[in-house]
Amino acid sequence: MNSVHSCTDAAKLKEIYTRQTGKKYFILVTLLLLLITLALLSISIGTASISVGDVVKSISNKVLHTQYEYTNNLADTIVMKLRFPRVLLAVLTGISLAGAGAVMQGILHNPLVSPYTLGMSGAASLGAAIAIVLGKGLLGSSFDSMGSYFIAFNAFVFGFITIFVIIGFARMKGGSPATLVLAGVALGYIFSAGVSALKYFSNNDALKDLVVWLMGGMWGATWQTVGLLIPIVSICMLILLSYSWDMNALSAGEAVATNLGVNIKRLQFICLTVATLAASATVAFTGIIGFIGLVAPHISRMLIGSDNRFLIPCSCIMGALVLLCADTVGRTIVSPVEIPVGIVTGLIGGPYFLYMLLKKKQFH
Repeated sequence: MNSVHSCTDAAKLKEIYTRQTGKKYFILVTLLLLLITLALLSISIGTASISVGDVVKSISNKVLHTQYEYTNNLADTIVMKLRFPRVLLAVLTGISLAGAGAVMQGILHNPLVSPYTLGMSGAASLGAAIAIVLGKGLLGSSFDSMGSYFIAFNAFVFGFITIFVIIGFARMKGGSPATLVLAGVALGYIFSAGVSALKYFSNNDALKDLVVWLMGGMWGATWQTVGLLIPIVSICMLILLSYSWDMNALSAGEAVATNLGVNIKRLQFICLTVATLAASATVAFTGIIGFIGLVAPHISRMLIGSDNRFLIPCSCIMGALVLLCADTVGRTIVSPVEIPVGIVTGLIGGPYFLYMLLKKKQFH
């Protein structure tokens, strides 16, 4: 009799699990379709308006080598040379920042952790500031042609190396998640002071370039940039997703994870390093963009739960949606004047967290 009840209970549990899993897949597919739709709309709107049909035709002609004709003769130039790479850069940046934020929050058991709060953004800012202010003296006349790449490289190197400094410092003091977060915050203040000093001593042209970079934006979107970032972001997110089971075990507690065979120190090191690599690579080309790594994982957690197998891809898609929407609003709301996307995300993220505090939402 007991065996019959056990089989029945197992069947019910399997049915519930299958139903819940199917619901999560449905949410992911719906968000992905919404992202594709928003991308097409974003490419079509702007100072020069283009129909969605012409956008689809232009992409099809380029990718599938079809021979569709356009109703707008400028469609191919505007879509393929200007807006499509910009949209792809926004999507890649949203994926990397939100995916990194979800992983960092899970690894460190802190819902307020993100690439921004862990000091990566501050370090990238300092790297970019050094390149902008001192680049002319270091590179001479070649700075005019190589300057943007030098700035991106410096921002990436500083942002990426920071995580090793934070992990090293935390391990000297016991390696607790709280120590990692506090070390990131402390380094963030130091980097901010360095950027302020460079602002103070820079000339007018360098100061203007630095302020614009710190605001964050998709101005540097090119096919070369997109081609470089696609493999980096894709590989990093796949690596992080491969550790989703270990992160799920860690969410049940360090003792449980250890008993299940999870090497917690190794898991923290690999996941934080890979997440920082993805975020640093994109931020190097876009400048500082805040709140995406915080807002997108929180919304995703409410939609799909805390299972990292689904939370990480959901956060990636949600981050792409939020950032693409912010960038589209920034470049069209007062067109032809463009508002930096970092300002728009700040206006979205700040009120969102005040709302969450008022509603007293709890995140696990």
